[in-house]
Amino acid sequence: MLTRYRVMAYVTGVLLVLLCLSMIAKYGLDVNGADSFTRVVAIAHGWLYVVYLVFAFDLGSKAKWPVGKQLWVLLAGTIPTAAFFVERRISHELEARVADPAPAAAKA
Repeated sequence: MLTRYRVMAYVTGVLLVLLCLSMIAKYGLDVNGADSFTRVVAIAHGWLYVVYLVFAFDLGSKAKWPVGKQLWVLLAGTIPTAAFFVERRISHELEARVADPAPAAAKA
C-alpha cells in the first residue's frame, strides 16, 4: 500500500512540476510547441491524480488518519512540489509505525 502511494506521489509531483513549467513556457515565454506539450501533460496529470487520490485515500483509511491529515495528503498532488515533502513525511511516519508496533499496542 505504501509503495503504490509513494510511486503515485512522485509521478503526480513530477507531472505537476512539468505542467507548471510548460504553462510558463506556453504563456510567459511563448515557446513554439509548448501548447501541445502542455495539453498532454495536463491530461496525464489529471488522470494520474485520480489514481493518486484513490491510493492516498486507501492508505489513509487503513492508517486511520484524522480527516485533516487525509485532506492534506489528498491536496498535496495539486500544489507543486508538495507531494514530494508530504510523501517523505508520511513514509517516515508509517515506516516507524510498522517497525515499532509495540507503543501503539501498549496505548490500547
